[in-house]
Amino acid sequence: MFTGLIEQVGRLERVEPMGRTARFWILAPGMAPELAQGESVAMDGACLTVERAAGDSFLAFASEETLSRTTLGEARPGREVNLERALRFGDRLGGHLVAGHVDATGALVSLEGRGEGYLLRVQAPREILDVSVSKGSIAVDGISLTLVEVSDVDFTAAIIPQTYQNTSLRARRPGDRVNLESDLMGKYVAKVLGARGNSESPRETRSGTVFDLL
Repeated sequence: MFTGLIEQVGRLERVEPMGRTARFWILAPGMAPELAQGESVAMDGACLTVERAAGDSFLAFASEETLSRTTLGEARPGREVNLERALRFGDRLGGHLVAGHVDATGALVSLEGRGEGYLLRVQAPREILDVSVSKGSIAVDGISLTLVEVSDVDFTAAIIPQTYQNTSLRARRPGDRVNLESDLMGKYVAKVLGARGNSESPRETRSGTVFDLL
């Protein structure tokens, strides 16, 4: 489990393809020497397992599922990547709960300056938009963001200077694909409502409110 608060921007040094899987060498000074074998690290929002660390770099394995569902399948050496170590019990939860399981990818439409901050617009698939709400949470390339508006085709999110300066967003350009993970609560609520909706309508509940479905 993660928080969506990026600890460090690393750099992809080498990709070792192995059929439908791959291994990544990531340069992460300050983080790599502290990593233990088997530890989980989110790279651009995708949870990877550390196989070993050497100096300022570490090696992580990516499964076929990870490569096919995230932008890591197209990652090339030199790419900046957002890194976050797994949450520990007792840590402050400054962002929101992020599983590190990317739901889908979207396309960066624009990143426009708004005062000292920025407004990010991302085109997203229906499965993301259906469980997204204004002022709710979403993870974009592993970054915990607050949604501003959600339409039928895209969403916007506010970017503060701290986030822009300390994540890979500063290197992204319109058209770039980004990893998206919906808010965990939103997905579970949608799942429950969908399951109940197949067997009964809201009017059949005791008080007739949608909250009774929960």
